Amino acid sequence: MNFQLLIADLLANVNAIVWGPITLCLLVGTGLYLTVRLKLIQVFRLPLALRLLFKPATGKGDLSSFAALCTALSATIGTGNIVGVATAIKIGGPGALFWMWLAAFFGMATKYAECMLAVKYRTTDARGQIAGGPMYYIERGLGLGWMAKLFAVFGVGVAFFGIGTFAQVNAISDAMTIAFHVPTWVTALVLTVLVAAVTLGGVKRIANVAQRLVPTMALGYILACVWILVAFSDQILPAFQLIIESAFTPISAAGGFLGATVAQALQIGIARGVFSNEAGLGSAPIAAAAAKTNEPVEQGLVSMTGTFFDTIIICTMTGLVLIITGVWSGETAGAAMTSAAFASGGSALVGQYLVTVALVCFAFTTILGWHYYGERCWYYLMGDRGLRLYQGLFLGLIAVGAFIQLDMIWLLADTVNGLMAIPNLIAIIGLRHVIHAETVRYFSKRDSKLVDNAEVMPG
Repeated sequence: MNFQLLIADLLANVNAIVWGPITLCLLVGTGLYLTVRLKLIQVFRLPLALRLLFKPATGKGDLSSFAALCTALSATIGTGNIVGVATAIKIGGPGALFWMWLAAFFGMATKYAECMLAVKYRTTDARGQIAGGPMYYIERGLGLGWMAKLFAVFGVGVAFFGIGTFAQVNAISDAMTIAFHVPTWVTALVLTVLVAAVTLGGVKRIANVAQRLVPTMALGYILACVWILVAFSDQILPAFQLIIESAFTPISAAGGFLGATVAQALQIGIARGVFSNEAGLGSAPIAAAAAKTNEPVEQGLVSMTGTFFDTIIICTMTGLVLIITGVWSGETAGAAMTSAAFASGGSALVGQYLVTVALVCFAFTTILGWHYYGERCWYYLMGDRGLRLYQGLFLGLIAVGAFIQLDMIWLLADTVNGLMAIPNLIAIIGLRHVIHAETVRYFSKRDSKLVDNAEVMPG
């Protein structure tokens, strides 16, 4: 057995432990508890959350609430929405999409809680910038400085070796090679230069790019999915039936699909769901903390919509396209599978180019967002010391990420993601009474204002 196989085998064993029953129970259990405790906040308060997206920015902070959300979405809407969904369905079958939905539904409550805590416990750093995220609510809320540092170490690890670099760069490189025959080294070089040009300008430049690119690319991709769904409209209901059935029953091998158990569908669905929307991971609170707001609950609600857009809408669109076109059981995998699905509704050329453009845009913005997250974790650990080193290492990993084997990338990404989520979820559980109290306080005050306004209205 060669060295690469030994590393892959080691990563697989570690990944099985990290994403074992404890982490899965923590992820789903925390979201389930918050859903009940906060009285289905992701359902009954979603209309208010969507309205708050367009509320004018007030209060202290570095970014508007919308810019903070776009910065968070820039990191979440990425290869997980295209390659991740395809990988989940390829390994776990259509039932994996159901478990992605379940993780996202409960994850909305988790995302609300962690982003609300980020604003409540944020502070100002030595440079005058807003600093917040799990590191700060773990330290200031729970008083566990060692666990806050542990989270920050894992956060840097995810930025370097997980969602932030390898998975995105490799996906971009493969897509550019397949669609435009661009050599890998050219993609790596151009991507490194572009990332440097944006990230070295700080969070405000990242947010400016995210505000322009994220809504445009998301809307364009959704419209393309709708085009396929209309073309195969008679297959939509059977697709939903297949998703539900295969979530609870083993699915047999078919074509290039090797078959999957319910446990496989559940595990891969939740893992890929978290990889895509990052609920419970602790990343989005870092961006949420920078929002210009004086009300933690409002930013929590705004941030909660990110999981809704990412998984409930975009991942669902991708999954349905893969299933109704039948490519999920074929020989292709990853981005090639999604390209084949879009090609089924039009020309192969259009499908290939469409997926390539979407994938490049999605992955590029994810790199930008995770550069910021990793930098804030590094700053928490080191202060101003070594920030240039962090930036240099990040750009270096972007440059080499295209040459790493895909299977190892996903194993490494899943593993460091899980490690980052554990201290964050422990903190959310430890601060559950604060989350409930803040939520009750806000809505009690808001509801009383609505009653007062109704009483003074004429008639």
